[in-house]
Amino acid sequence: MTAADLAGGDQLRRLQQITDTALSRLGVEDLLAELLVRARELLHADTATVMLLDPTGTELIATAASGLEREVQQGIRVPVGRGFAGTVAARAQPLAIERIDQTTVVSPVLIDEHIAAMLGVPMITGGQLIGVLYVGARTYRRFTAGDIELLQLAADRIAPATQARLHSLDRAAAYALQRSLLPTRPPDIAGLELAVRYVPGADVGVGGDWYDVFDLPTGSIGVAVGDVAGNGLRAAVVMGRIRSALRAYALETDDPADVLTRLDRKIHRFEPGAMATAIYAVIDPTLETITMSAAGHPPPVFAAPGIPAELLPIRPNLPLGTDMALPRHNTGLALPPGGTLLFYTDGLVERRAHPINEGLDRLVAAVAPAGPDEVCTTVMATMLQDGAAGDDIALLAVRRTA
Repeated sequence: MTAADLAGGDQLRRLQQITDTALSRLGVEDLLAELLVRARELLHADTATVMLLDPTGTELIATAASGLEREVQQGIRVPVGRGFAGTVAARAQPLAIERIDQTTVVSPVLIDEHIAAMLGVPMITGGQLIGVLYVGARTYRRFTAGDIELLQLAADRIAPATQARLHSLDRAAAYALQRSLLPTRPPDIAGLELAVRYVPGADVGVGGDWYDVFDLPTGSIGVAVGDVAGNGLRAAVVMGRIRSALRAYALETDDPADVLTRLDRKIHRFEPGAMATAIYAVIDPTLETITMSAAGHPPPVFAAPGIPAELLPIRPNLPLGTDMALPRHNTGLALPPGGTLLFYTDGLVERRAHPINEGLDRLVAAVAPAGPDEVCTTVMATMLQDGAAGDDIALLAVRRTA
């Protein structure tokens, strides 16, 4: 074994040691800072930088740096396919360059800092590119195949650690955002009893499910339940915007179909690519009738004294964010004293191993004209008796008191 082999083995052991330790105790920022310092040492480089792919997948953002902190401080962004880092990302292959100017790099910081040579490798986890790791030298050097291998090993260790930390932060932020947007308890409304439940999905984590109850200037009561497609922080953010917009449109009209039509127009204009299901209902000031419109959302369950529970035959319309050309419709219903309505999201009834009709049948069988809190408790126990749901669940029960 040569001295070079021994030195290379020692470098790999040092890299292994720092990553194993960091993974168990450091957050994203500290983890990246520690690993970038180690990457500089291993490759005898002057700078090391991590650029992560933005949510659109079109740009790289300088996220952490050692020796080149100005890139992070200035929020340098590099389009995928342009410049040095953008080329590494587009090709998903290592790249070394020995000329740093406006023809080879996008970031002016690299030129200002007199970087003379650079080596970059893709950061890939789960088969997906998440960013680029690169090092730079202020004096001319030619990076070797061994340098490329070592930097790629570092990237292969940094990528999953970064992804795991970001996912954890994303989920925590999404959960905090969603909890801040959902009412902590239903409002007190004379003549109505209400109860709610919200449970994040075991498989996908926090998503875009929401419920809402509010009084309107006309004396009517607005009730909404919805589900934004997707999960994580983006779904929670879109959910918050949709929920706020629905409230605003509800102030202008007591027509649920009109509210959802306006909401659909807003989503097409300002949330391109987003899709959501929703049901919006307006209970009239006397509490005797309720008018509903559904946008691709499962129908509520209705039960009343002497009336078996049933899925309401509400006229279906397309989900929000799909096709604005088709009109939306309302469905009216008498709400007798003791009548109970259960609104929910599809995470309650959908299971991979069973058809949705089976889940709907089980749900209907679990609903009775009882107090809303009792209804929610019974329904959750019945529908989740086999374990946690894969998708998140929002549940809202409304009962007109006798």
